Amino acid sequence: MRGVKTSKKGKLYLKVNLLEFGPNGIECPQAGVHIDPWGKVERALLTHAHADHARFGHKHYIAHEHNRAVLRERLGKNISLQEVEYNQTIVINGIRFSWHPAGHIPGSAQIRVEGRGQTWVVSGDYKTENDGLSPAFEPIPCSHFITECTFGLPVYHWKPQANTAQALIDWHSSNIRQGHSTLLYAYALGKAQRLLHLLREIDPIYIHPSVAEMNKALQSVGYPIPQLPLLSEWKPKLHPPALFIAPPGASSDALIRRLSPCKEASVSGWTQIRGMRRRQNLDNGFALSDHADWRGLLHAIAGTGAEHIYCTHGFTSEFSRYLNEIGYHSTEIESRFFTDPATDHTTKPEKGESIH
Repeated sequence: MRGVKTSKKGKLYLKVNLLEFGPNGIECPQAGVHIDPWGKVERALLTHAHADHARFGHKHYIAHEHNRAVLRERLGKNISLQEVEYNQTIVINGIRFSWHPAGHIPGSAQIRVEGRGQTWVVSGDYKTENDGLSPAFEPIPCSHFITECTFGLPVYHWKPQANTAQALIDWHSSNIRQGHSTLLYAYALGKAQRLLHLLREIDPIYIHPSVAEMNKALQSVGYPIPQLPLLSEWKPKLHPPALFIAPPGASSDALIRRLSPCKEASVSGWTQIRGMRRRQNLDNGFALSDHADWRGLLHAIAGTGAEHIYCTHGFTSEFSRYLNEIGYHSTEIESRFFTDPATDHTTKPEKGESIH
């Protein structure tokens, strides 16, 4: 982002911001780094390990230490990876970078960038409700704040997670009484572990192999996730109805087809909209998201004290317009990268079946 400013003598000079938005995403030219870049770069600073933020092919990665095992599982055991702790500062060519809890998933972080008289925070993905597993979101004071707005419309309003968890437990209990198992579709990294934490009183719970891989990776860095049996270990003629958790992309797997009789539900913020539930052709839907809702986004922005807001990933034009109406200097940043909703996330609901 560049602008022209007039000096006291009336001479025009070019003002270059500390962070810029270029063909590979968010860049700090002075430090020679990109944050969550989508094209291959020399040095990538990551907010978290979801595939639309941590991509294959960068020469060197810097991320919070809790992402170590997941990144090596997904990107390769031999990637060049520098690990940092929360609130630890590293200096690259005179620019200070630090990682702070985002509350999105285990290991997620906001990245604070300070230099040349400016302070920016790149939020990555975040939620403001403490899920009891991920380090809770912390508002970081800054003058420039880059925010996602995946659910940046007033219609997206989450109930307290304890209420949603109880609704899930009640529905599962009803299914069991009717002789049916319960299958919950939830993203393998983040959402699945949050469900396991919220539904930990249910026994047994069987999980898809992709969920088991992410559980193992997070267990290795200290997260208290229990060892659970795989879907393949449940035998229709031997075991009573149970609770199953699998990623949305696994809905056509042979593992899933053998779970009958079974009631299926999506656990996603998109299920807040009834039309999304119908389109997914499932038995139920529960609006539990690892992203901030409308109120959470506004609360987070207010907590930073920032005057300049940059909106990316989601309802960018609608949310940015509202921020300008209430007194912020807000800019919409177009996101050119959208993931396959069957395997990952970050897409608007009209594009299909995102699983946030």
